Formats: sequence, C-alpha cells, structure tokens
Amino acid sequence: MGQLGRIACLGEVMVEVARTGGDTARIGVAGDTFNTAVYLSRALGRGRVAYVTALGADRQSDRIIDALKAEALDTAHVARLTGQMPGLYLIDTDAHGERSFSYWRSTSAARRMFAAESSLTTAFLEGFDTLYLSGISIAILDAGARDRLAGALAGFRDRGGRVAFDTNYRPVLWADVVTARAEMTRFIGLTDIAFPSRDDEAALFGDLLTKDILDRYAGMGIRQGALKCGGDGAIALDGSRLHRPAARDVTVVDTTAAGDSFNAGFLAAMDRGAGVADCLASAAGLAERVVAVRGAILPR
Repeated sequence: MGQLGRIACLGEVMVEVARTGGDTARIGVAGDTFNTAVYLSRALGRGRVAYVTALGADRQSDRIIDALKAEALDTAHVARLTGQMPGLYLIDTDAHGERSFSYWRSTSAARRMFAAESSLTTAFLEGFDTLYLSGISIAILDAGARDRLAGALAGFRDRGGRVAFDTNYRPVLWADVVTARAEMTRFIGLTDIAFPSRDDEAALFGDLLTKDILDRYAGMGIRQGALKCGGDGAIALDGSRLHRPAARDVTVVDTTAAGDSFNAGFLAAMDRGAGVADCLASAAGLAERVVAVRGAILPR
C-alpha cells in the first residue's frame, strides 16, 4: 500500500446543474472534496479511498450513492438521514471559463453528519491512515460538531494518522470573517499536508505576499503541500519549487474543480513516493485537463 494508506475524504457532495447553453443544463454530482476523492480513486485504485458524508433517503441521494460507487469509492461511512436531502448548486461560466455559483444548501443533509440523529461519528477515523477535508467541510458543521471533529483529528494524528486540508474559503458559509479565520487557523494547526490558495489567504488573513504565506505555514510546522497561485502556478510549501503554467496554450472552458483536481494530483504523486517537483507537475497536469472541459469531473 502507498505512503498515504487508506484515505477518507470528508465533506459535502451535491447535485450539480451546469448550464450548457440557453435554457439547457447538464445534471451531475460534485462537491469540492468529492471531486478530489474521485480523482484520487481513479489514480490509486479500488478500495483505497472512501467518502464520508451524510445524505438523505431520497432519490437524489440514491443518485449520489450510485455516483460514489461508480467511482469505486467506499460508501460505508455515508449516513442516510430520513427527511433530509442533498444540497444543489447551479454553475454559470463566462466567456473566459470563470465560474459563478448559485447554491441551495442551507438544509443539506451533510450539515448533520455528526448530529445526534446521524449514525456517523468521528470514530470512522479508526479505519484510515489519511483524512482529506476542506474549509467547506468544516464551514457546514455547527460549532459543536467542529469541536468534536477537531478533537478527533488531534487523537488521529497522535496515533500516526495524517491530515490533508484545503482551506477553500467560501464567505457565505460563515457567520463572519473573524469566525472563519479562527476556525481555519485551528484546523490548519491540525494539518500535515496543506493546500491553501493565494486568494483565500488574502481574504482570510490579509497575506498579500507569497513569502508571508509560506512563512506563516512554516511557522505552524507545515511544509508539505502547495500554495496555489492561480495563473501564476503553484509553489511547494517548503519554498523549494515553483511550477509555472505550461507554455503551451490551454483553452480554459470551465475552472470548476481546478483546485480540487490539483490537490488529488499532488496527493496521488506523493503516494507514489514522488519528489516535490513531480508532485507539482502531476497536480498541474491534471488540473489543466479538468479546466478544458465543462463540469467538475472528467469523463472516464
């Protein structure tokens, strides 16, 4: 088994409605940590990656379960909650491939994944070696659930587990930026492999210079992972390598899941024992393929 062992990806998977032109749309399944889980599963093979969330007992939730299984993702830790439904989001893209989202997720079942009525508890961590989650994963939880998860992550790491975290800041999911900053800082402190982005770091912490961001993560003891800088490429958190965008022209159709696929490419390369330069190249290569098509998930 690879360096990351069995991997659990935790978060929210939703029904995705992507406009295809005019009044027509394509319906799919997506969500930031789900997107990463799919690409990790395709790279690492059956049985290595599980998805952890809560869904309803409705037909759309059944559709999501089918999508998880079709990607060889372990669904043993998906709670099914009676009377609940998954979230939904609509994607619009402009002429440059930049996306905007409209969400219907305030009553999403995933918000209840560690609630009293859910069969899912943080004990699921006992079966895994690596946990991947994001700023969205923690933003959708209430304060009590976040506290329980943070405590479980501390114990998980004490037992040798590794935590990978994408800060992925969505202001609308937080009560205010002060709360978001405090909670993100707490979970970054429980992280071994981080995937911040320059835009999110600026919005959350006011860091405008790459050096300031790298210094802050290094000061927290995190030197694995990468800082994503959009069109300027990505730099390893240890500051040792910068990967610039490819010189060849890449037609950007839809930037949905660009960061999610980057993270999967990086982690999959880490699992193979690749050096940091190869991890960055693998991550960027996958992201380039993803932004060349519509939607979050590449066709098989």
